[in-house]
Amino acid sequence: MKLLVIGSGGREHALAWRLLQSSRVEHVYVAPGNGGTALMKGASNVALTEPQALADFVREQGVALTVVGPEAPLAQGVVDTFRAQGLKIFGPTRAAAQLESSKDFAKAFMVRHHIPTAAYKTFTDPKAAHDYIQSQGAPIVIKADGLAAGKGVVVAMTLDEAHEAVDAMLGDGSLGAAGARVVIEECLLGEEASFIVLCDGKNIFPLATSQDHKRLKDADQGPNTGGMGAYSPAPVVTPIIFDRVMKEVIKPTIEGMAADGIPFTGFLYAGLMIGQGNDASCPIKVLEFNCRMGDPETQPIMMRIRSDLLDVFEHGVNGTLDQAHIDWDPRTALGVVMASHLYPATPRLGDVITGIPTDAPDCVVFHAGTTLKDNVLQTSGGRVLCVTALDDTVRATQKRVYETIKKIHFDGAQYRTDIGWRALES
Repeated sequence: MKLLVIGSGGREHALAWRLLQSSRVEHVYVAPGNGGTALMKGASNVALTEPQALADFVREQGVALTVVGPEAPLAQGVVDTFRAQGLKIFGPTRAAAQLESSKDFAKAFMVRHHIPTAAYKTFTDPKAAHDYIQSQGAPIVIKADGLAAGKGVVVAMTLDEAHEAVDAMLGDGSLGAAGARVVIEECLLGEEASFIVLCDGKNIFPLATSQDHKRLKDADQGPNTGGMGAYSPAPVVTPIIFDRVMKEVIKPTIEGMAADGIPFTGFLYAGLMIGQGNDASCPIKVLEFNCRMGDPETQPIMMRIRSDLLDVFEHGVNGTLDQAHIDWDPRTALGVVMASHLYPATPRLGDVITGIPTDAPDCVVFHAGTTLKDNVLQTSGGRVLCVTALDDTVRATQKRVYETIKKIHFDGAQYRTDIGWRALES
């Protein structure tokens, strides 16, 4: 069987890698892919991104099923294009993907369906936004309404930071259409967790819990990024919290989308803030929805899957996710992102990458911002690699990952040295 994974990041490399473990998978195409997927046995890159061109390719090559990785193709309507032509694809429609592509849509949806989230207001006028910030004080969160490639959220700890964020989004147009409208919301306190499920419009299949690290530097300092590392499972999501999230967040979201006439299929990622208190009473609020798996959460989650992931995706496109099953490795998986020089502001590209070890059963280096140029591996994005390992404890997994990182080199490489620190304290 031939499969297509749409995307070019570490998430897509990890999905393709796991799908290739299936005895039923003959080949995985990745569009457009990266340096890692180009080097992976049984996979090949396809230099296509436009939805109709991808649909044509799928028909020509006899691809049985397509999985969408990132948000941009979803917002472009790739799922709608495929379905209109009878092609099997796992992901949400363009209308359903508004849960991610429009922060304002998501917030209004949550309020309408009584899903817990931070108090907010939406603005298009800079002066009104500045006045609101002044009245609310700091810390406060400023979000570009549209997709901004991980650069659309500013957790402003001071009023000056908040005003600067509004000026950058509404004032100078640096984020383009994504920043033409901003959502300003209260700053929630607690511990973040990533809760990712698969949906077929009705049935819900939860994946293993995970937690990522958004800040650039150790001890959660520095600017927000797309994610500097992640681990699974997340101890903060206890069995009681898990059940509450399913009841208070996930089920009302899927039921609400169906009630609004927009059935949700594909990955649903709820970014959560879990507050203080005991598990039965602590506040749980949604920070954001994503309509895809997280990156870098995907990498450790894929490492923990022991069974055939293709089976799950087939249930997803056939509307039978209630029959799906995953055999999870009980060990801890942890991934650390190696990023380019000056990431996230102005990442430098074109640095040569050396020292990446051969994949092992318990340690894989997933590529994100890499490319092959004249058969030389180079950096091509902000987040370059995610070094991911499995071991019995968080500390042992950390040790394995950081020992591997020391073998890898590219000029200006930066990474956090404390990924998983919250799990060590729990």
